[in-house]
Amino acid sequence: MEYKKIILSSGKDQSLRRFHPWVFSGAIKKMKENVLDGEIVEVYDNKEELLGIGHYQDSSISVRIFSFVKIIPDAGFWRSKIQHAYDFRVKIGLAENPHTNCYRLIFAEGDGMPGLIIDYYDGTCVMQCHSIGMHKIKNEIVEALKEVFGEKLKAVYDKSAETLPKKYAEGMKNEYLFGKGTDEQHFVKENDLNFWVDWKGGQKTGFFLDQRENRQMLARYCSGKTVLNSFCYTGAFSLYALQTGAEEVHSVDSSKRAIELADKNVKLNSFSGKHKSYAVDVFEFLKNKKDVYDVMVLDPPAFAKHYDVRHNAVMGYKRLNSEALKQIKPGGILFTFSCSQVISRDLFEKTIMSAAIIAGRNIRILHHLSQGPDHPVSIFHPEGEYLKGLVLFVE
Repeated sequence: MEYKKIILSSGKDQSLRRFHPWVFSGAIKKMKENVLDGEIVEVYDNKEELLGIGHYQDSSISVRIFSFVKIIPDAGFWRSKIQHAYDFRVKIGLAENPHTNCYRLIFAEGDGMPGLIIDYYDGTCVMQCHSIGMHKIKNEIVEALKEVFGEKLKAVYDKSAETLPKKYAEGMKNEYLFGKGTDEQHFVKENDLNFWVDWKGGQKTGFFLDQRENRQMLARYCSGKTVLNSFCYTGAFSLYALQTGAEEVHSVDSSKRAIELADKNVKLNSFSGKHKSYAVDVFEFLKNKKDVYDVMVLDPPAFAKHYDVRHNAVMGYKRLNSEALKQIKPGGILFTFSCSQVISRDLFEKTIMSAAIIAGRNIRILHHLSQGPDHPVSIFHPEGEYLKGLVLFVE
Protein backbone atom coordinates (compact mmCIF):
# COMPACT_ATOMS: atom_id res chain seq x y z
CA MET A 1 0.00 0.00 0.00
CA GLU A 2 1.27 3.45 -0.93
CA TYR A 3 1.05 6.37 1.47
CA LYS A 4 1.50 10.08 0.92
CA LYS A 5 5.08 11.28 1.26
CA ILE A 6 6.61 14.00 3.40
CA ILE A 7 10.13 15.16 2.55
CA LEU A 8 12.36 16.71 5.21
CA SER A 9 14.79 19.57 4.67
CA SER A 10 18.49 18.82 4.50
CA GLY A 11 19.92 18.18 7.96
CA LYS A 12 16.51 17.79 9.59
CA ASP A 13 16.62 13.99 9.55
CA GLN A 14 19.07 13.42 12.41
CA SER A 15 16.51 13.12 15.20
CA LEU A 16 14.61 10.43 13.30
CA ARG A 17 17.86 8.57 12.67
CA ARG A 18 18.23 8.56 16.47
CA PHE A 19 14.70 7.11 16.65
CA HIS A 20 13.05 10.18 18.13
CA PRO A 21 9.41 9.80 17.03
CA TRP A 22 8.46 13.45 16.39
CA VAL A 23 8.67 15.42 13.16
CA PHE A 24 8.24 19.15 13.78
CA SER A 25 6.54 21.34 11.19
CA GLY A 26 9.70 23.40 10.66
CA ALA A 27 11.61 20.31 9.50
CA ILE A 28 9.32 19.66 6.53
CA LYS A 29 10.60 20.70 3.11
CA LYS A 30 7.59 19.62 1.09
CA MET A 31 4.58 17.34 0.93
CA LYS A 32 4.18 15.75 -2.46
CA GLU A 33 0.41 15.63 -2.06
CA ASN A 34 -2.21 17.35 0.04
CA VAL A 35 -2.18 15.54 3.40
CA LEU A 36 -5.22 15.47 5.65
CA ASP A 37 -5.12 15.45 9.44
CA GLY A 38 -4.96 11.91 10.77
CA GLU A 39 -3.63 10.35 7.59
CA ILE A 40 -0.80 7.83 7.64
CA VAL A 41 2.27 9.22 5.89
CA GLU A 42 5.76 8.10 4.99
CA VAL A 43 8.60 10.43 5.98
CA TYR A 44 11.73 10.69 3.81
CA ASP A 45 15.00 12.58 4.05
CA ASN A 46 16.13 15.10 1.45
CA LYS A 47 17.49 12.25 -0.71
CA GLU A 48 14.16 10.40 -0.39
CA GLU A 49 15.39 7.63 1.90
CA LEU A 50 12.57 6.30 4.08
CA LEU A 51 12.90 7.35 7.72
CA GLY A 52 9.59 6.25 9.22
CA ILE A 53 5.82 5.95 9.03
CA GLY A 54 3.39 7.85 11.23
CA HIS A 55 0.25 9.93 11.64
CA TYR A 56 0.12 13.45 10.23
CA GLN A 57 -1.48 16.33 12.14
CA ASP A 58 -1.51 20.05 11.37
CA SER A 59 0.33 21.20 14.48
CA SER A 60 3.83 21.97 15.71
CA ILE A 61 4.42 18.20 15.94
CA SER A 62 3.40 17.37 12.40
CA VAL A 63 4.12 13.64 12.35
CA ARG A 64 4.19 11.11 15.17
CA ILE A 65 6.20 8.11 14.01
CA PHE A 66 4.95 4.63 14.97
CA SER A 67 7.39 2.63 12.83
CA PHE A 68 10.92 3.35 11.66
CA VAL A 69 10.82 0.59 9.05
CA LYS A 70 8.44 0.04 6.15
CA ILE A 71 5.40 -1.87 7.35
CA ILE A 72 1.71 -2.19 6.58
CA PRO A 73 -0.17 -0.69 9.53
CA ASP A 74 -3.09 -3.09 9.33
CA ALA A 75 -5.08 -4.76 12.11
CA GLY A 76 -2.31 -7.30 12.69
CA PHE A 77 0.24 -4.52 13.16
CA TRP A 78 -1.80 -2.78 15.86
CA ARG A 79 -2.58 -6.07 17.55
CA SER A 80 1.15 -6.88 17.74
CA LYS A 81 1.84 -3.46 19.28
CA ILE A 82 -0.76 -3.97 22.00
CA GLN A 83 0.28 -7.57 22.60
CA HIS A 84 3.87 -6.43 23.03
CA ALA A 85 2.79 -3.77 25.54
CA TYR A 86 0.69 -6.29 27.46
CA ASP A 87 3.55 -8.85 27.54
CA PHE A 88 5.85 -6.15 28.90
CA ARG A 89 3.41 -5.47 31.77
CA VAL A 90 3.33 -9.18 32.53
CA LYS A 91 7.12 -9.32 32.67
CA ILE A 92 7.36 -6.39 35.09
CA GLY A 93 4.76 -7.96 37.36
CA LEU A 94 1.75 -5.71 36.82
CA ALA A 95 -0.55 -7.55 34.43
CA GLU A 96 -1.99 -10.77 35.90
CA ASN A 97 -1.00 -9.61 39.38
CA PRO A 98 -3.32 -10.94 42.14
CA HIS A 99 -2.61 -7.86 44.29
CA THR A 100 -3.09 -5.17 41.61
CA ASN A 101 -5.69 -5.13 38.85
CA CYS A 102 -5.14 -1.65 37.38
CA TYR A 103 -2.21 -0.34 35.34
CA ARG A 104 -1.31 1.67 32.26
CA LEU A 105 -1.38 -0.59 29.22
CA ILE A 106 -0.29 1.89 26.54
CA PHE A 107 1.92 4.88 27.29
CA ALA A 108 2.18 6.67 23.94
CA GLU A 109 5.80 6.99 22.77
CA GLY A 110 7.00 4.70 25.55
CA ASP A 111 5.13 1.85 23.86
CA GLY A 112 5.71 2.92 20.27
CA MET A 113 2.17 4.29 19.87
CA PRO A 114 2.52 8.09 19.99
CA GLY A 115 -0.72 9.89 20.72
CA LEU A 116 -2.43 7.00 22.55
CA ILE A 117 -3.01 6.34 26.24
CA ILE A 118 -4.86 3.26 27.52
CA ASP A 119 -5.37 2.49 31.21
CA TYR A 120 -6.66 -0.91 32.36
CA TYR A 121 -9.07 -1.12 35.29
CA ASP A 122 -10.00 -4.70 36.17
CA GLY A 123 -11.39 -5.56 32.74
CA THR A 124 -12.19 -2.08 31.43
CA CYS A 125 -9.80 -0.20 29.16
CA VAL A 126 -10.08 3.59 29.24
CA MET A 127 -8.63 5.20 26.12
CA GLN A 128 -7.47 8.77 25.58
CA CYS A 129 -6.17 9.84 22.19
CA HIS A 130 -3.91 12.88 21.90
CA SER A 131 -3.62 12.69 18.11
CA ILE A 132 -6.43 12.58 15.58
CA GLY A 133 -4.57 9.81 13.73
CA MET A 134 -4.88 7.45 16.68
CA HIS A 135 -8.53 8.36 17.15
CA LYS A 136 -9.31 7.52 13.53
CA ILE A 137 -8.14 3.95 14.10
CA LYS A 138 -10.00 3.57 17.41
CA ASN A 139 -12.04 0.65 16.08
CA GLU A 140 -8.89 -1.24 15.11
CA ILE A 141 -7.54 -0.56 18.61
CA VAL A 142 -10.72 -1.95 20.19
CA GLU A 143 -10.55 -5.11 18.09
CA ALA A 144 -6.90 -5.55 19.06
CA LEU A 145 -7.78 -5.18 22.75
CA LYS A 146 -10.49 -7.81 22.41
CA GLU A 147 -8.02 -10.23 20.84
CA VAL A 148 -5.29 -9.62 23.43
CA PHE A 149 -7.52 -9.80 26.54
CA GLY A 150 -10.19 -12.22 25.33
CA GLU A 151 -12.98 -12.77 27.82
CA LYS A 152 -11.19 -10.68 30.47
CA LEU A 153 -12.14 -7.51 28.56
CA LYS A 154 -15.48 -6.19 29.80
CA ALA A 155 -15.55 -2.74 28.19
CA VAL A 156 -13.58 -0.07 26.32
CA TYR A 157 -14.36 3.55 27.16
CA ASP A 158 -13.16 6.32 24.86
CA LYS A 159 -12.43 9.55 26.76
CA SER A 160 -10.68 11.34 23.89
CA ALA A 161 -13.12 14.27 23.75
CA GLU A 162 -11.12 15.70 26.67
CA THR A 163 -7.64 15.19 25.22
CA LEU A 164 -7.87 15.89 21.48
CA PRO A 165 -7.29 19.47 20.26
CA LYS A 166 -10.53 21.45 20.19
CA LYS A 167 -10.72 21.57 16.41
CA TYR A 168 -11.03 17.76 16.36
CA ALA A 169 -13.01 17.27 19.56
CA GLU A 170 -15.83 19.67 18.70
CA GLY A 171 -19.09 17.73 18.77
CA MET A 172 -17.32 14.60 19.98
CA LYS A 173 -18.52 12.79 23.10
CA ASN A 174 -16.94 10.31 25.47
CA GLU A 175 -18.49 6.91 24.93
CA TYR A 176 -18.21 3.16 25.34
CA LEU A 177 -16.83 1.58 22.17
CA PHE A 178 -17.27 -1.92 23.54
CA GLY A 179 -19.37 -3.23 26.41
CA LYS A 180 -22.28 -1.46 28.04
CA GLY A 181 -20.52 0.04 31.03
CA THR A 182 -22.28 2.01 33.77
CA ASP A 183 -22.32 5.51 35.18
CA GLU A 184 -21.20 4.27 38.57
CA GLN A 185 -17.76 4.45 40.16
CA HIS A 186 -15.87 1.18 39.88
CA PHE A 187 -13.87 -0.80 42.39
CA VAL A 188 -10.20 -1.64 41.70
CA LYS A 189 -7.27 -2.94 43.72
CA GLU A 190 -3.70 -1.61 43.99
CA ASN A 191 -1.23 -3.49 46.19
CA ASP A 192 -4.22 -4.97 48.07
CA LEU A 193 -5.64 -1.52 48.82
CA ASN A 194 -9.14 -0.84 47.55
CA PHE A 195 -10.16 2.21 45.49
CA TRP A 196 -13.23 3.56 43.81
CA VAL A 197 -12.42 4.87 40.31
CA ASP A 198 -14.67 7.18 38.30
CA TRP A 199 -13.31 7.08 34.75
CA LYS A 200 -16.30 8.93 33.33
CA GLY A 201 -16.28 11.94 35.66
CA GLY A 202 -12.82 11.80 37.21
CA GLN A 203 -9.58 13.48 36.20
CA LYS A 204 -7.54 11.91 33.38
CA THR A 205 -8.77 8.29 33.20
CA GLY A 206 -10.02 8.36 36.80
CA PHE A 207 -6.93 7.45 38.84
CA PHE A 208 -3.25 8.43 38.89
CA LEU A 209 -1.59 5.10 38.22
CA ASP A 210 1.82 6.70 37.74
CA GLN A 211 2.38 7.22 41.50
CA ARG A 212 2.00 3.55 42.53
CA GLU A 213 5.64 2.93 43.44
CA ASN A 214 5.98 6.38 45.03
CA ARG A 215 3.02 5.61 47.29
CA GLN A 216 4.82 2.44 48.36
CA MET A 217 7.89 4.53 49.11
CA LEU A 218 5.83 6.87 51.29
CA ALA A 219 4.65 3.93 53.40
CA ARG A 220 8.24 3.39 54.58
CA TYR A 221 8.23 6.69 56.46
CA CYS A 222 4.74 6.95 58.00
CA SER A 223 4.52 4.52 60.91
CA GLY A 224 3.49 6.46 64.03
CA LYS A 225 3.69 9.78 62.17
CA THR A 226 1.37 12.68 61.46
CA VAL A 227 0.99 12.96 57.68
CA LEU A 228 -0.32 15.64 55.33
CA ASN A 229 -1.45 14.57 51.84
CA SER A 230 -2.02 17.77 49.89
CA PHE A 231 -3.73 17.90 46.48
CA CYS A 232 -4.97 14.49 47.58
CA TYR A 233 -7.54 13.77 44.82
CA THR A 234 -8.56 10.11 45.48
CA GLY A 235 -6.60 10.01 48.74
CA ALA A 236 -4.24 7.31 47.50
CA PHE A 237 -1.16 8.55 49.38
CA SER A 238 -3.35 8.81 52.50
CA LEU A 239 -4.36 5.15 52.23
CA TYR A 240 -0.76 3.97 52.02
CA ALA A 241 0.13 6.09 55.06
CA LEU A 242 -2.79 4.70 57.06
CA GLN A 243 -2.03 1.14 55.99
CA THR A 244 1.48 1.35 57.40
CA GLY A 245 0.33 2.69 60.79
CA ALA A 246 0.39 6.47 60.58
CA GLU A 247 -0.92 8.06 63.78
CA GLU A 248 -3.01 10.64 61.91
CA VAL A 249 -3.44 11.57 58.24
CA HIS A 250 -4.94 14.75 56.82
CA SER A 251 -6.11 14.86 53.19
CA VAL A 252 -6.45 18.29 51.57
CA ASP A 253 -7.85 19.26 48.18
CA SER A 254 -9.71 22.33 46.92
CA SER A 255 -12.20 20.04 45.17
CA LYS A 256 -15.11 18.96 47.36
CA ARG A 257 -15.73 16.08 44.97
CA ALA A 258 -12.14 14.87 45.38
CA ILE A 259 -12.47 14.99 49.18
CA GLU A 260 -15.69 12.97 49.02
CA LEU A 261 -13.90 10.32 46.95
CA ALA A 262 -10.90 10.29 49.31
CA ASP A 263 -13.21 9.81 52.30
CA LYS A 264 -15.01 7.03 50.45
CA ASN A 265 -11.72 5.25 49.75
CA VAL A 266 -10.58 5.54 53.37
CA LYS A 267 -13.88 4.10 54.56
CA LEU A 268 -13.65 1.29 52.01
CA ASN A 269 -10.39 0.05 53.54
CA SER A 270 -11.50 0.10 57.21
CA PHE A 271 -8.34 1.60 58.71
CA SER A 272 -7.99 2.06 62.46
CA GLY A 273 -5.81 5.19 62.18
CA LYS A 274 -7.22 8.69 62.37
CA HIS A 275 -8.10 10.46 59.12
CA LYS A 276 -9.45 13.96 58.51
CA SER A 277 -10.15 15.66 55.22
CA TYR A 278 -10.37 19.32 54.24
CA ALA A 279 -11.90 20.78 51.08
CA VAL A 280 -9.82 23.96 51.09
CA ASP A 281 -7.06 25.64 49.09
CA VAL A 282 -3.73 23.99 49.88
CA PHE A 283 -1.80 27.27 50.02
CA GLU A 284 -4.24 28.63 52.60
CA PHE A 285 -4.25 25.38 54.57
CA LEU A 286 -0.46 25.36 54.95
CA LYS A 287 -0.45 28.67 56.82
CA ASN A 288 0.03 28.41 60.59
CA LYS A 289 0.76 24.66 60.52
CA LYS A 290 4.26 24.90 61.96
CA ASP A 291 5.54 21.66 63.54
CA VAL A 292 2.24 19.85 62.98
CA TYR A 293 3.38 17.27 60.40
CA ASP A 294 6.19 14.71 60.39
CA VAL A 295 5.58 13.80 56.74
CA MET A 296 4.18 15.95 53.93
CA VAL A 297 3.17 15.10 50.37
CA LEU A 298 3.01 17.86 47.76
CA ASP A 299 1.54 16.45 44.54
CA PRO A 300 0.00 19.43 42.72
CA PRO A 301 -1.54 19.36 39.24
CA ALA A 302 0.65 20.52 36.37
CA PHE A 303 1.39 24.19 36.97
CA ALA A 304 2.50 24.50 33.33
CA LYS A 305 1.67 22.57 30.17
CA HIS A 306 3.43 24.93 27.77
CA TYR A 307 6.85 26.57 27.73
CA ASP A 308 5.38 30.09 27.58
CA VAL A 309 4.05 29.75 31.14
CA ARG A 310 6.99 27.84 32.57
CA HIS A 311 8.26 30.81 34.60
CA ASN A 312 4.90 31.15 36.37
CA ALA A 313 4.98 27.42 37.12
CA VAL A 314 8.45 27.68 38.66
CA MET A 315 7.26 30.49 40.88
CA GLY A 316 4.26 28.38 41.92
CA TYR A 317 6.43 25.39 42.84
CA LYS A 318 8.83 27.67 44.73
CA ARG A 319 6.02 29.28 46.73
CA LEU A 320 4.37 25.95 47.56
CA ASN A 321 7.54 24.19 48.63
CA SER A 322 8.96 27.10 50.62
CA GLU A 323 5.75 27.28 52.65
CA ALA A 324 5.78 23.52 53.29
CA LEU A 325 9.44 23.63 54.30
CA LYS A 326 8.73 26.45 56.75
CA GLN A 327 5.98 24.42 58.43
CA ILE A 328 7.24 20.81 58.54
CA LYS A 329 8.70 19.49 61.80
CA PRO A 330 12.49 19.31 62.21
CA GLY A 331 13.55 15.88 61.01
CA GLY A 332 10.48 15.73 58.77
CA ILE A 333 10.16 13.99 55.42
CA LEU A 334 8.83 15.89 52.38
CA PHE A 335 7.63 14.13 49.23
CA THR A 336 7.40 16.78 46.51
CA PHE A 337 6.45 16.34 42.85
CA SER A 338 6.08 18.08 39.50
CA CYS A 339 4.07 16.50 36.68
CA SER A 340 4.73 19.40 34.29
CA GLN A 341 6.52 18.00 31.25
CA VAL A 342 8.02 21.43 30.47
CA ILE A 343 9.73 21.50 33.88
CA SER A 344 12.94 19.49 33.57
CA ARG A 345 14.31 17.45 36.45
CA ASP A 346 17.25 19.84 36.78
CA LEU A 347 14.98 22.90 36.84
CA PHE A 348 12.69 21.28 39.39
CA GLU A 349 15.57 20.48 41.73
CA LYS A 350 16.95 24.02 41.43
CA THR A 351 13.48 25.34 42.24
CA ILE A 352 13.33 23.21 45.39
CA MET A 353 16.80 24.45 46.33
CA SER A 354 15.55 28.03 46.02
CA ALA A 355 12.53 27.15 48.17
CA ALA A 356 14.83 25.75 50.87
CA ILE A 357 16.90 28.94 50.86
CA ILE A 358 13.73 31.04 51.24
CA ALA A 359 12.51 28.79 54.08
CA GLY A 360 15.89 28.79 55.79
CA ARG A 361 15.93 25.00 56.10
CA ASN A 362 18.74 22.58 55.38
CA ILE A 363 17.51 19.65 53.30
CA ARG A 364 19.02 16.44 52.02
CA ILE A 365 17.78 14.34 49.10
CA LEU A 366 16.88 10.80 50.12
CA HIS A 367 15.36 9.60 46.83
CA HIS A 368 14.81 10.75 43.24
CA LEU A 369 11.37 9.64 42.02
CA SER A 370 9.68 9.27 38.65
CA GLN A 371 6.60 7.61 37.14
CA GLY A 372 5.94 3.88 37.49
CA PRO A 373 7.36 1.29 35.07
CA ASP A 374 4.02 0.94 33.29
CA HIS A 375 4.73 4.50 32.08
CA PRO A 376 8.02 3.52 30.37
CA VAL A 377 10.33 6.18 28.99
CA SER A 378 11.99 5.39 25.67
CA ILE A 379 15.66 6.30 25.84
CA PHE A 380 15.16 7.85 22.40
CA HIS A 381 12.33 10.07 23.70
CA PRO A 382 13.37 11.63 27.04
CA GLU A 383 10.33 13.93 26.93
CA GLY A 384 8.35 10.91 28.10
CA GLU A 385 9.63 11.41 31.65
CA TYR A 386 7.07 13.95 32.80
CA LEU A 387 6.85 13.08 36.53
CA LYS A 388 9.68 14.29 38.74
CA GLY A 389 9.80 13.77 42.47
CA LEU A 390 12.11 14.19 45.45
CA VAL A 391 12.03 12.72 48.93
CA LEU A 392 13.69 15.22 51.27
CA PHE A 393 14.94 15.06 54.84
CA VAL A 394 14.33 18.45 56.41
CA GLU A 395 16.58 19.39 59.33
